[in-house]
Amino acid sequence: MAHPIAKVTSFELLGGHTLRVCFDDGVERRIDFLPVLGGKLFSPLRDPAFFAQVKLAPECHTLVWPNGADFDPAALHGWPKFVATLAARARSWKPAFDAAGHRRWLRQVWGAKAPKTDLGAWLTKERTERIP
Repeated sequence: MAHPIAKVTSFELLGGHTLRVCFDDGVERRIDFLPVLGGKLFSPLRDPAFFAQVKLAPECHTLVWPNGADFDPAALHGWPKFVATLAARARSWKPAFDAAGHRRWLRQVWGAKAPKTDLGAWLTKERTERIP
């Protein structure tokens, strides 16, 4: 049995956490990602500025963010079927650090060199130093 492979061809940021996602078979989806943004990997995407840094990865035909977060293109294509399950999973994941907790963690790891910026900006900036 052959299963079609979904490929994202383009997207448009509509505001907040909503994207219009277009696929190679002509399907378009308007997706509000906010309900599924939980856990350590996806919580940083709750920051609208960080969410807006989404890119289309041509090698895997899906949406990716600078911290490595991505979604299977088949899940995006079939979003109406999967969103309730994904949102339930997101609610069950442990919450990511809050901003104050993240700054404490950075100070513990980096000491005086800890960045004094938000997580999204820090993750996307090229760093030449290694964590000690």
